[in-house]
Amino acid sequence: MPAPRTVLLTGAAGILGTLMRGLLPSYGYELRLFDVAPIKDAPEGSTVITADLADRDALREAVRGVDAIMHLAGISLESTFDKILRANIEGTYNLYEAAREEGVRRIVFASSNHTVGFTPRPQGDDPLIPIGTPRRPDTYYGLSKCFGEDLASLYADLHGIDTVSVRIGSCFPAPTSVRMLSVWMSPEDGARLFHAALTAPVTGHTVVYGSSANTRLWWDLSPARALGYEPRDDSEKFAAALIAEQGELDPANPAHANLGGPFCTDPPIWPY
Repeated sequence: MPAPRTVLLTGAAGILGTLMRGLLPSYGYELRLFDVAPIKDAPEGSTVITADLADRDALREAVRGVDAIMHLAGISLESTFDKILRANIEGTYNLYEAAREEGVRRIVFASSNHTVGFTPRPQGDDPLIPIGTPRRPDTYYGLSKCFGEDLASLYADLHGIDTVSVRIGSCFPAPTSVRMLSVWMSPEDGARLFHAALTAPVTGHTVVYGSSANTRLWWDLSPARALGYEPRDDSEKFAAALIAEQGELDPANPAHANLGGPFCTDPPIWPY
């Protein structure tokens, strides 16, 4: 499909949203920024909307006239079920309803590796984790991302809204843990993947993993590559320093044994 010109970026004040609002304009996008938190350093020419996902009138106004939506908004760590329900589940439903009402036909949904968090991580010669592995959410947060993927599937089948759900690993300028060496996505690779997801000629609901081409990669990136994504970065340059500081992952440690890492402990251990 042709590159969308105007993209609504929800969660634009968050960590990932801040990174993407700085990188995506170089791909030719005009960004419309949406967040409940004020955005004081928005790129020149972008429109800023300060509102909550629960405000359906404001959300519909934000969606009106855009070519596509990148949905990053919501709670990105574990929280109480009530808070996750309001922000991640009801908020995502409100967004899809606004898209349906306004005729938007492409959404990129920020899903998460925590949809399959209790999947054992690969070790030794184990194969990479495929995109079709059964979902095993590790938290209410992961559960909300499972809901978002299913909602995207429903709206694709019922209403013709095409969604690419990206099961993001950890998108930061540099990995901060040994676990993150396997799931890290550089901001630049993140922008490459989101651009591919916004423009790839796919229909229906597509799910991909999102990370860089890490030497210690745990999951299969071929579905993302099928969109046209070509990752250029690798976390291995950070490995020696992180391993010297934290040690190698211990398969006997519940926070190291599964894909979701510390999210698989009760309560989840931070940082992750």
